[in-house]
Amino acid sequence: MRVNWFFKDVMGASRVTNARRKLIASGDPTRPYADHPGALAAELHPAWTRVRVAEVRDASPTARFLTFVPVDGDVLPPFQAGQYVSFELKVGPTKTTRPYSICSAPWQARQGTDSFFEICVRNGKPGVSFAANWLYGLVKVGDEFVAHLPYGQFFYEPLRDARHVVALAGGSGITPFLSMAREIAHGALDCDLTILYGSASASDIIARKELEAVCGERVHLVNVLSGDDETWDGERGFLSADLIKKYSPADPASGAVSYFVCGPQAMYEFVRGELDKLGVPVRRVRMEVFGAPRDITKAAGYPGASARMFSLTVRRGLREDRFMARANEPLLVALERAGVLVDSRCRSGACGACRVRLVEGEVFVPETGDGRRWADKKFGYVHSCSTWPLSDCTIEVIIK
Repeated sequence: MRVNWFFKDVMGASRVTNARRKLIASGDPTRPYADHPGALAAELHPAWTRVRVAEVRDASPTARFLTFVPVDGDVLPPFQAGQYVSFELKVGPTKTTRPYSICSAPWQARQGTDSFFEICVRNGKPGVSFAANWLYGLVKVGDEFVAHLPYGQFFYEPLRDARHVVALAGGSGITPFLSMAREIAHGALDCDLTILYGSASASDIIARKELEAVCGERVHLVNVLSGDDETWDGERGFLSADLIKKYSPADPASGAVSYFVCGPQAMYEFVRGELDKLGVPVRRVRMEVFGAPRDITKAAGYPGASARMFSLTVRRGLREDRFMARANEPLLVALERAGVLVDSRCRSGACGACRVRLVEGEVFVPETGDGRRWADKKFGYVHSCSTWPLSDCTIEVIIK
């Protein structure tokens, strides 16, 4: 069947491209063409940023601040208070990534030649948090990294969140709230913040001095100890419903307060239950989670046996590799162990950077870590950081 103007239509794109090139070539040679929108987009959303460690200092007996500055020629992109950075790491033979909340304020990254951002790293348990242990114990001033930022939705948005924010923090989960507090104290963030911060002991309250320095009319800090400390005269216990209600500036059930939660994984389920007791509307609760569950067998609905090993076939274009994957580790960890590099940022199933297509096999995705879109579920895509094998599997890695 003959289609009128078919070739004229399909050749339209090339005609536009050729016309554009002729116009550029006919321009003033003393004023060469520059893609200003493209340059601005690259500055605001770079694929990566090279950074150097400028300072290492203690935040508590078990945590350290790492301050980063851009390597010559790179520029720190703008970010929101509460967002995170993902670092590319090489720990021994392993290449991996790790996300960390930025604890410095956004305005501190917009100071020209004095720009910087800061994270806080807590020393991990031996044999468990190998990346955290490495960052805490071995990183020194002058070391360079490839950083990807900013990421995450854990920030205050006036169109979405109540003006009064109560932050529920535990351990190193204080870091995004330190960023928010610093931004508020600088006058660059328009909200009121009350921080309820749970720690095991008074001697190991992370960033206590930095937090107290930014407290004032719009930033309030309440430290809560769960451990035994006879000299402590402040709040004790856990971040319970009674404690949350006591320090909320309005009735929690009224919707006039937003609750932001960040801390150890065990804290999330407990705090969610306490907020439910108070009748807090779902729209007023925001939770930040980094990392896969330590023990996937304790996740609701997990049907497998964690001690098993499965064969994992990985297709990358025409290449196909096969290696073993552990049932108690996410597919992403198996891929990294085998030297197959996959983009990963949040490592919590939220961002989708590490998505792969499941061709064959059975897997388990916990409900709390399933950040997939409807289309990904329909067409067989999974986020490898939050997916555990239940049988021999074949996956297809997207080549970028």
